[in-house]
Amino acid sequence: MTMKQKTMTLHERWKVYRGVSTEECDFLYTMKKSKVVQLTTKLEVFLGHNNEEQICDFRVKVTKRFEHSCVVYAGESDNIVAQMQHKKHTRQTASSGLDNFSVTVNPNVDYAFVTSLLVLFDVINRQDPPGKGDTGEKNEVAHGANHLVHGLHMLLH
Repeated sequence: MTMKQKTMTLHERWKVYRGVSTEECDFLYTMKKSKVVQLTTKLEVFLGHNNEEQICDFRVKVTKRFEHSCVVYAGESDNIVAQMQHKKHTRQTASSGLDNFSVTVNPNVDYAFVTSLLVLFDVINRQDPPGKGDTGEKNEVAHGANHLVHGLHMLLH
């Protein structure tokens, strides 16, 4: 997947594409903050065919502030499709520098899609405040992907 942050937007919009492409035919979904100013992260997801973006297809919402835990909801409903819980550090995770997460995905939900949502949630939730300098969006995405994919790999095996 290619995750590209759109510049010059108030809602911190990201576009996600299939593979390494940024062609419109490979566009999968858009994720953006639901409001410009937020105390806790709330994101809206619009699938590629939802051009109007009046009603979101999925929502991602922080459940525990400062712990990077979240819930993924289907559309505007309260139907949970997945959730990620940040676990306390053990000696092993503290020494490795990796975070420890527990991810629950409901049946008939695409694991790859949920993983991409969680990676992007992690990137948006961890970004440096404006003015701190450019750390590079590719490094941020790689950092978030490394932590989450490693955790999901351990969970699924």
